[in-house]
Amino acid sequence: MPKPPSLSALLGAGRGAVRVTVAATVGFYSALHLFDRPVVAVYALFAAVAFGVLSPLAGSGRRRATTVLLALPAAAALIALGTALAVATWSAAAGMLLVAFALTFGAACAPRPATTVPALQLCYILACFPPYAPDTLPDRLLGLALGAGALALCELLLLPQPRQPSYGDRLADALDLAARAARRPARSGPADAGAAVRLRRAGQELRFSRQPAGSRPAGAGRSDRALTEAGSAARRLLDQLAALAELAPAPVDVPSRSLLHGIAASCADTAAALRGERPARPEAIEEMTDRFLTERAAAPDRRTGSADNTLYALLRHRSTVLTCAVGAVTVSTAVALAADRRRSAPGLPRGQFWYAGISTARLWYVRVSGNLTPRSVVFQNAVRTALGLALARLVAGSLDLTHGFWVLLSVLTLARTTAGATWSAVRSAALGTLLGAVAAGALFVGAGDSTRVYDYLLVPTMLVAFSVGPVGGPAWAQGLFTLVVSTAFAQLDPVTWRLAEARLVDVLTGSAIGLVCGLLAWPSGARAEIRRSVAALLRTAGPLVQATAESVTGAESVAGSGPLPGPQAVTGPEAGGSSEAAPGPRVPTAARAAPTGSRAAPGSPVAPASGAAARSRAVATGSGVAATGSQAVLPGPGAVTGPRTGDRSAPSRGVGVGVLWPTLHRLRIAEAAYAQYRAEPVPHEGDGADWLAALNFGSRLLIGAYWLPPPEGPPPFPAAVRHWSRAAADEIAAAGARAARSPADRPRIRLAPLPWPVTPAVPPAALALLVDMDVWLHALAADLDTTGGTHGGTDTEAQAPPERVRGGSPRSTASSPGR
Repeated sequence: MPKPPSLSALLGAGRGAVRVTVAATVGFYSALHLFDRPVVAVYALFAAVAFGVLSPLAGSGRRRATTVLLALPAAAALIALGTALAVATWSAAAGMLLVAFALTFGAACAPRPATTVPALQLCYILACFPPYAPDTLPDRLLGLALGAGALALCELLLLPQPRQPSYGDRLADALDLAARAARRPARSGPADAGAAVRLRRAGQELRFSRQPAGSRPAGAGRSDRALTEAGSAARRLLDQLAALAELAPAPVDVPSRSLLHGIAASCADTAAALRGERPARPEAIEEMTDRFLTERAAAPDRRTGSADNTLYALLRHRSTVLTCAVGAVTVSTAVALAADRRRSAPGLPRGQFWYAGISTARLWYVRVSGNLTPRSVVFQNAVRTALGLALARLVAGSLDLTHGFWVLLSVLTLARTTAGATWSAVRSAALGTLLGAVAAGALFVGAGDSTRVYDYLLVPTMLVAFSVGPVGGPAWAQGLFTLVVSTAFAQLDPVTWRLAEARLVDVLTGSAIGLVCGLLAWPSGARAEIRRSVAALLRTAGPLVQATAESVTGAESVAGSGPLPGPQAVTGPEAGGSSEAAPGPRVPTAARAAPTGSRAAPGSPVAPASGAAARSRAVATGSGVAATGSQAVLPGPGAVTGPRTGDRSAPSRGVGVGVLWPTLHRLRIAEAAYAQYRAEPVPHEGDGADWLAALNFGSRLLIGAYWLPPPEGPPPFPAAVRHWSRAAADEIAAAGARAARSPADRPRIRLAPLPWPVTPAVPPAALALLVDMDVWLHALAADLDTTGGTHGGTDTEAQAPPERVRGGSPRSTASSPGR
């Protein structure tokens, strides 16, 4: 048995236990002793327990009460359905299969209602068991209303749960920190040794795994998607500011200082918008970013070889600052969309905010249809739960087990996503139930038919059970709940020690069924799925890296690259995806801000770009750590990779859908698997791989593939530059293939340094693009290196031209993301 819970944990659970006990007692005793309605009493008791103990309600007392009341219509419908299907075992089991699958699968679309799924399932379970008595339906519904209504009042008035910071509040606090961090380098103050640590820690706190259940903006609607987008962009912004603080001192750069001031102001303004003080206004930071891009195109003189290192440091510093600005623009725009103040994102790519103009019904369809695949962990969990509960209903009905609904309740509470975790829970639950049954049997023998004893014992038993059970583990929960139901049922009818025996048999039967389903249906849970999906992601990454290098520098053609086969948009999710893809209409190149001038400046093949295309292209160059599960900055299928005229001979922007879509598809699958993997117990030996780093690699790869290629096509780089780009892309692709074969081993990556001696022939604007490409490739290498966990080593060469920096390779702006 697990160790008894700590005193602090007991006190925390005790507040909830008091509320549930009062609500259950009021409903049970009033119905049983005042009105002599035993059916009403049973449903009032289990309604309070289902919503107050089995369901992980989140938020303040007011929000919890609202959640319970909003779930009442669905609970009443399920009780009515179960009452009607209880006519036969096969119909009740078939209904259980459909209800369990629909509720479990639907939880992926709405996180707040998802917290009540266990309670809703229990409502159907109670009603679908014999006796078949449709005439008792009014009493059942009355008991539901009495128990749930009493619980809602207790959540609101009796020791109410204090308000916890919402995800928006946490995001606002993180943006305040980002604003302070952006002002510090702008003032050129003394370095803060702990600044990078604080920034990265704040970014980690925005992960969904750090948020309470029910408070994560993981719904299918526009607001939740936009808030998720804002959180993802804020994490990248914080990581970029941390990387900026760790960079070697760059030459005095007035444009960068001005832009950092704008980033600080934008972060503060967006934080105030999240708190409801004023609306978000991304226009100001967009204008400042446009001016910065124009100034960046005019690089300093590079004719003096001794200044090469200084120039590279300046360009790299500007690239990081520009990435921070893009993050600030994205956060501000996403917050405006989340507040429903905007229904579009003008100047930004439609692929990034593809959901802005889509109806809620369409967004739900995309989420549901995207998860209808055996490779989706959401689908796997729904199938496993539905099969377990349906089989339990079939067995309990066929064997005519006494109080057979306890069999399904055991499956509902003990089933886990892995066979190992289920077996651990079953062992503890069996021991706890055995001890509880022995104690209940002794109570029945000692008290006999004296119902007054059970009347006195029920309230303290519930207080102890609901205080210790939720924090003490399956053994405590099952053992104490056995005493609760025994003292409650002893007040309904005369009982003997056989009731305790029936409880033990039912729990063991349900445990066995849950264990069998866990062994037969995806027994490894997300652990096997994350390994499989990450390997597939790394395998599909190689062609995309090579195609991006070709589009940026004009390297030799790579199979699978090139323009989209036509101007039409891909408007539906990718078939077989485990998470929805980004549907959206075709976006003209001009809508993403073409270059300001109709012609390039003399001697410069790349004109200074303005608008979102140039702004967001910098996202790919930095080290922002993409949040898993985010819809942010991934290329939408409606993106146009060629000119609007359809001239196939003209320069093509971007890479082809044939190499882009497989990576996007595999990334979505891996993100969903990782979200569940984080919730499962980690084996003692561990996996040896950093799966989050692999997801960051996939996100960064897609960002670069979408934004690095210039709208006008690749500039005429020297042959040495094209050869370097092709060789570096091939090395990343080969390292990804090696990592796919053995994710736990670090792939050895050797990236050649940028051929700086030939860059004087490169125009200033094209040189900035080349540095962006160099930093992006090294960031990808750093992600692959981190994917290997703690084994092996790397040999990435220096980024600083033209020779290695004294003392070894400089640190890449890409940080090593932690779990």
